Amino acid sequence: MTPATKTTLSRLGIVVALYALLLLLAGRYGRAVIYPINLFVTVLHELGHALGGIISGGKVEYVQINADGSGKASVLGGNALIILMGGYLGSAIFGNIIFYIGVKAGKLARAALYVLGGFMLLSGVIWFSHLFSTLTLFVFGGALITLAHKQWVMREALMFLGLASLIYIIRDFNVGPSSDLALYASIIKIIPAALWMYIWLGLVLVMTYFNLRMILRAPNKL
Repeated sequence: MTPATKTTLSRLGIVVALYALLLLLAGRYGRAVIYPINLFVTVLHELGHALGGIISGGKVEYVQINADGSGKASVLGGNALIILMGGYLGSAIFGNIIFYIGVKAGKLARAALYVLGGFMLLSGVIWFSHLFSTLTLFVFGGALITLAHKQWVMREALMFLGLASLIYIIRDFNVGPSSDLALYASIIKIIPAALWMYIWLGLVLVMTYFNLRMILRAPNKL
């Protein structure tokens, strides 16, 4: 094992331990710290729906983020199958990209924070739903752009956000996308929602596995 790989594993271990500590041992205070991560995953999920709509020729009416961690993206037209998959699988793709950049692609960290933060700010304006949604998008967008100016922490922030998002997505596989799964199963009737749930989870696990392989094999790009 190379020194670079050992360093990467140490950083990953610290992030996983921190997340687990907040989630399992810190009680309501830990849950309060985790709450923004849950909202962040909801943002990624709904933006995944929105991008799925745009890619498949639809028009996004609004993106809604609720205080309880739920959300909704209203899309006119587009391909329903792509739009529905875009939420769960799209958020996992975003999480893996953010995670990879935070761990390995240091030169892209600032640009990634600017792009992601700017996209959230823009989404809060052009896809306005209600005040909480816009404030949530503005807070995350502003925070990410602020982190882009902090050389010492921007990579660690991306790594934590990406990995924490992936852990949350995998843990929440049987709850978070339930409405999407039901609609998906109503379109492709030969496969029930319970089976789609495991198909989507399997895709996320495979995606994350290969991302981790690339992270542990590729040289650091500082």
